[in-house]
Amino acid sequence: MTRFILILSTLFFTVSCEDVIDLELPNDDSRLIVNGVIRVDETQEYLPIEIVVSESSSFFESNSIVSLESAVIYYGTPNPDAPEILEGGGISNLAELEPGSGKWVPDPTFDSDQRIRVSNINEGDVFQLLLTTSEERYFATTTYVKSVPIESLEQGDQTLFSGDETEVIVTFTDNGERDDFYILDFDFNEYLVTEDEFYQGQTFVFSYFYDSDLKLDTDRTINIGLFGADESFYNYMNQIIVQSGGDQGPFQTPAATVRGNITNITGIDNSEVSDNVSRNANFALGYFAIVQEYKKSIVIDNEKN
Repeated sequence: MTRFILILSTLFFTVSCEDVIDLELPNDDSRLIVNGVIRVDETQEYLPIEIVVSESSSFFESNSIVSLESAVIYYGTPNPDAPEILEGGGISNLAELEPGSGKWVPDPTFDSDQRIRVSNINEGDVFQLLLTTSEERYFATTTYVKSVPIESLEQGDQTLFSGDETEVIVTFTDNGERDDFYILDFDFNEYLVTEDEFYQGQTFVFSYFYDSDLKLDTDRTINIGLFGADESFYNYMNQIIVQSGGDQGPFQTPAATVRGNITNITGIDNSEVSDNVSRNANFALGYFAIVQEYKKSIVIDNEKN
């Protein structure tokens, strides 16, 4: 009995000493989020343009859809004497795919075809995105960047720390005539960045390891993409990968705010000025880029591991 009373007394003391702690969660102002990375397959007739817009919300809540008044893409080749002037291109007016979806595509109801033909674009062409809400305007500019094909994907038998990882060996050959930055999409929201500083013009072979969560009862097809990037997009993706720890995609709200290339230009009258350095706290999240992508698939043999 004494022992029983002692246990009850200990439990009562433990419970009665609990304090309620108010946890202060991040409460940043909501921001526009733009998923505007267009991956171009040059074997197709048109660019697969789809701009997805949403708004960041408070901690533990899902992002909400944003209503735009308009979304427009301007494109063309920069004039050598006046780079701000785009020649030989055109305009693509966008419309929301379905009301409330937040997905904007070339407007199918427009008088003329608003899709952009792959045959009409060249490496180095400039694309400008202009988004208008009921209160603000956002602007982004990017350059079309080429990539190189994935030559081979092979499943290896090496592991890392736990011994349960799956190794995939990737091979591609860099273009030696230019400085290249690459982003690899390994499926499952897993990304890797690399630059050709140490393998310019050479064949690059490396291993990527998937953790044990990939092991399934049946074989699994993995789709891997290799797309080009300029240095700015490369740096942005590198920061996103570090901040997210590989657990989320690049267009979810990261743990720490990573600034992309979507600029708030509300109130700027000079069309040649698209930066808002004097108002650097007022910007959108996400990125706008037009990049060439090569894809290849591999079927994982679980019995090999």
